[in-house]
Amino acid sequence: MNPKDPANTSPLRARLAYEPQVLKFGTSGRRGDVVHLTQLEIYINALAELEYLQSLPRAAGGIVHGDGFFFACDLRPSSTRYAAEEKGRGEIAQAIVRAIHDAGMRPVNLGLIPTPALTCHALERGKGSMMITGSHIPFERNGYKTNTARGELLKKDEAPINARVEQVRERLYNQPFADSLFNEQGLFKSGHQSLPPEDPAGRAGYIRRYTEFFAGRSLKDKRLLVYQHSAVGRDLLVEILRQLGAEAIPAGRSETFVPIDTENIDEEQLGKIQALADVAAAQHGPLDAVVSTDGDSDRPLILGVEASGHVKFFGGDLVGMIVAEFLGADAVVVPISCNDAIDRGSLKDFVEPKTRIGSPFVVAGMEKARAKGRKVVCGWEANGGFLTGSDIERGGKRLRALPTRDAMLPILGVLFSMVEKGVTMTALFDRLPKRFSRAALLKKFPRPVSLRIVERFSPANGKIKEVVFEKGGMALLDEDRRELPAAESQTKAMLDIRKTLGKFFAPAAGFGDIARLNYTDGVRIYFSNADVAHVRPSGNADELRVYAVADTQARADAITKTGVAEPDGILRQLEKAVTA
Repeated sequence: MNPKDPANTSPLRARLAYEPQVLKFGTSGRRGDVVHLTQLEIYINALAELEYLQSLPRAAGGIVHGDGFFFACDLRPSSTRYAAEEKGRGEIAQAIVRAIHDAGMRPVNLGLIPTPALTCHALERGKGSMMITGSHIPFERNGYKTNTARGELLKKDEAPINARVEQVRERLYNQPFADSLFNEQGLFKSGHQSLPPEDPAGRAGYIRRYTEFFAGRSLKDKRLLVYQHSAVGRDLLVEILRQLGAEAIPAGRSETFVPIDTENIDEEQLGKIQALADVAAAQHGPLDAVVSTDGDSDRPLILGVEASGHVKFFGGDLVGMIVAEFLGADAVVVPISCNDAIDRGSLKDFVEPKTRIGSPFVVAGMEKARAKGRKVVCGWEANGGFLTGSDIERGGKRLRALPTRDAMLPILGVLFSMVEKGVTMTALFDRLPKRFSRAALLKKFPRPVSLRIVERFSPANGKIKEVVFEKGGMALLDEDRRELPAAESQTKAMLDIRKTLGKFFAPAAGFGDIARLNYTDGVRIYFSNADVAHVRPSGNADELRVYAVADTQARADAITKTGVAEPDGILRQLEKAVTA
């Protein structure tokens, strides 16, 4: 290469042979199609986030130049190698490593471990971390998630980080091509890079976290099927269960990535799990439960097994209630999408204000609860990811706070609650208030259209978070449920929205009159017959979701089925209404 050649003195941006796609924040972390995740784009964002963390004081989770910085990966092909099927993109971890090194930090590779295992290890040492993962979304998408030395990035961090990203982007794009690390395809000129040797301490520490907290308790005589698929924590889960005395039977292991969305388990996936359970029961005897996680093992998948051998899925919002009761929580934080059984059961007096959907919002809610003096603080999402905002003591053992989604604690909490009460898993969940939930989604649903749907059926005044329709009028409430003054134009607009929504969620489909509308996150509709339907765009994918809550499981299932039916379900009707 001749450095004086005009082609090499031109800026990197002018030499790129593709149109860069900017990597954006989702609900939690950054996600994108692998074909657009060049090492250049990953490096730009990761370096900017590292520089941002270095600008923070230690008390705010800042990191120090020269310190170690931890990272880990899930099992997606593109996390650690170039993927031919994705136009040769990949080796995302290698781009992260180079960014850590160039930020003046020491990259420490914790290997292939769950996201919460990485976060736990780093937080205990007051260090930052990055997890290379696409979580539950299909394997052709990937990304990464950054943690400060105190925990997850919060929404307030996103704007200053994005400003820093643009500074780094301009700096790198304007480098002479000859001086750049990257070629015309946005890949390292140096080609394949080996990762640093794996440090097993993160995996070992995560196992100790739970075997020590539950020491003295036993899962003896519990026969559990562990659906392994391609979850990064698949072997670790089996090991922890066996150390705690359970008979753990691994099944369904896959070397091809399987996207498991624990918030959207469909009949096809249930059928596969049922088939695995049938084989395991025939070979080993009756099962007590089936457990699993999503791809990066921060969300649990929990199914009871009835006497007939039929598996029964339990949603994460109900799982969270069981675990919070088991831990003796005095404050619980959940998103607005969670099953409202929590407002009717033993935890009703401990529920903090409902948050927007996404772990950063739950973390912020837990911090507010701690600031109010609550001692045993936890939170969870409808996907089952369970967070602890305070240290928790039980039976003379202490579990340190882990304010990020975790799959292991809810799995173990439910199992040990079964043991403590001497009941089956189905009987355990039958004790909860009889409210049933389901979630479903339409994939490849353009996000701009999703946002237009929400905008079309939301009040113009963003301070309005809930509208309560009463006989003779309505009440407009803010996020703290304080009543806001209502101008005549606002009242008329909300009545029009109610009337229009009532045409989509119609009596012919079993819905009652619309009694309330909540705008904490998306559009959540409460009906006079106790049905709830909630429409919300995904935060990290082109997906439109519908959540349902009802007095029977059949009704909740029916609401979501009607919502995502093709080609003319409710979500498609809403799409047509805003694109016509």
